[in-house]
Amino acid sequence: MIIASLRKESGLTQSKLAGKMGVTDKAVSKWERDVCCPDVSTIPKLAELFEVSVDDLMQISKKEATKSFFIKLQSWFRLISKCLALAMAVAVFTLGCLNQLEASTGLSLLSLGLIFLSLNQFGKDDTV
Repeated sequence: MIIASLRKESGLTQSKLAGKMGVTDKAVSKWERDVCCPDVSTIPKLAELFEVSVDDLMQISKKEATKSFFIKLQSWFRLISKCLALAMAVAVFTLGCLNQLEASTGLSLLSLGLIFLSLNQFGKDDTV
């Protein structure tokens, strides 16, 4: 994403940037869409071309990677909490059908399931 912004600020097309960097315009497109990253040997030349430091170029990428990591982590947390809630409900149902469940144990399992469902909803509208 940062590469696209810098390229546009510099008034370059993907093809022109590709020519200056010795790569294809498809490679530039992949960099801009975060499908892949420029080769390590290409990064200093890219920073020089855009007149930014390598550190600045990399720090911006790190911020995006961190944001992406937390979004994925949040998705996994929601999936796991849904699975745990479902497991509690299945356990109560199954043990109840087998007459192997005391009322207090059943309420505890159902309470855990509700807690997991609540955790799944917590912060759903928040953005990272």
